Amino acid sequence: MPSVTDLGLAKLFDEVRCDILTKNQEADNALKLEEISRAFISDTLTVPTKEMNEYGLRASLGDDVYFDESTVAFEAHIAKIAGKEAGLFLPSGTMSNQVALRTHLQQPPHSVITDARAHIYRMEAGGAAFHSQANSIPIFPENGHHLTWEDIEPRIVSGTDVHVAPTRIIALENTLNGTIIPQEDVSEISKNARARNIIMHLDGARIWHVAIETRMSMKRFVTRLTLLACAPIGTCLVGPKAFITKARWFRKLFGGGMRQTGYLVGCAAYALTHNFPLLPRVHALTRRMQRGLEDIGVGILSPAETCILFYDPSPIGVEYWEIVERAAALEKPINLNGSRIVMHIQSSPQAVEDFLDLVRTLKEEKAKAGWTPDQAPRKKQNTFRDVYVKAVRPN
Repeated sequence: MPSVTDLGLAKLFDEVRCDILTKNQEADNALKLEEISRAFISDTLTVPTKEMNEYGLRASLGDDVYFDESTVAFEAHIAKIAGKEAGLFLPSGTMSNQVALRTHLQQPPHSVITDARAHIYRMEAGGAAFHSQANSIPIFPENGHHLTWEDIEPRIVSGTDVHVAPTRIIALENTLNGTIIPQEDVSEISKNARARNIIMHLDGARIWHVAIETRMSMKRFVTRLTLLACAPIGTCLVGPKAFITKARWFRKLFGGGMRQTGYLVGCAAYALTHNFPLLPRVHALTRRMQRGLEDIGVGILSPAETCILFYDPSPIGVEYWEIVERAAALEKPINLNGSRIVMHIQSSPQAVEDFLDLVRTLKEEKAKAGWTPDQAPRKKQNTFRDVYVKAVRPN
């Protein structure tokens, strides 16, 4: 006969019981993978494969705050290929950037120079100001492509004037919007920055793509790098041992001290071994998309240097929202959100052809409705324009 206490526990157990799996989870996952293969909105959408999961599950089961073995080995490997002394695994690229800035910036006032389009400035919820009390100095590159020392030097804040926040960091991003900063410019910026005792930081969320295109070792251009090669979670901050030791402290303070991370670094290690070699195919697919759009008459705002392309359909009389809505209504939908097209290792070549067919169809429909090229909007030349345009249906 169960006691009152036992009945109470049974009720509690029943309340807490949880099952998040669908009735057909394996089939649903297969559908999700097909959906991802036809999504051009981000390369963060990629998912672990069965093989990646199996490798990840074989990793150690330790607690990362107490130096899990697989995580320590992974951090050491990333530091080695980057030519740095130590590495630190973090859950996201944003946290890696913000922990790095906070570790470098000891006491305000101080400022950080960035490209005006950079993730660290535009897409991290004002983290530099919140976490590090740092003023950001955004700069639009004069060449419309990447920052040079000529862009940066006049904007450096120095001296003892109490009205200003001296520049302590120059933060670059490579790639930025899929474009590669030429290594000679990175070296020139770094050389001059260090001569002025200014710290260099590199957001390398897609540095793997740079390595593929330049054939250069990571040691040539890495300060920080993020894993987006179809690893489910993970970024690795690298630098001198003393810097990483302090960063580990801030990681804990920021709430990023994860526990059993063996599975995560196992998946990341699998990605480096098996998915990194797939990136040339991704670049080729992105260029195929660009050529197809150009053949149709669509404008290219920023060409495909790696895995990202920005396009403009206005030369054929079509607006972004029309493409987004029609793509979503296809028998096999395509997911878009505006001018940016991002390819990844799970992108479907057929989805590219289907997208091009859709754009071609829309062009033909506009022509039949009487639209002519002289009706295309006249656009002011603006070297500094932001090529990232979201699709918004007019009211």
